[in-house]
Amino acid sequence: MTSHERPFGRHFEDFEVGDIYKHWPGKTITEADDHLFCMITMNHHPLHTNEWYAAGTPQGRCVVVGNLVYSLVLGMSVPDVSGAAIANLEVETLRHSKPTFHGDTIYAETRVLDKQLTSKGDRGIVRVESKGINQRGEEVCYFTRKVMVWTKANAGERTRPYDSDAIWS
Repeated sequence: MTSHERPFGRHFEDFEVGDIYKHWPGKTITEADDHLFCMITMNHHPLHTNEWYAAGTPQGRCVVVGNLVYSLVLGMSVPDVSGAAIANLEVETLRHSKPTFHGDTIYAETRVLDKQLTSKGDRGIVRVESKGINQRGEEVCYFTRKVMVWTKANAGERTRPYDSDAIWS
């Protein structure tokens, strides 16, 4: 029998400049997702929640609030990029290239731009860029960020509060 641990995040040595991570799966943003996010964040702009109002705007219909699209793309990147991070240090740029509408499905990809070991030597800073792409292949969101991650030798071991071997014996 083989036991498989799901990879979640990377260590400093695992990142190579130029590598691209294609995050999976995509997510269709529903009207309910958008309205809930708007209410939680108190963004009550009618462009996001009022079809009659939105019909009179240049987009002609409700637009998903940009922070939901950004949060979704960021979240999709966590298992591949920052799941084992010490900290997210900075979002350098954030651009919403095209509107996202209720019913659009967002996919995400991230490319490694740079990496540097810190002066402590037990961790490094990795700079990445991420893109959110809709089902039509259009970029709808783009951002760059810096993440601090451990080196392999200094990363803590993933543990569970129980004996994994004992539960299967």
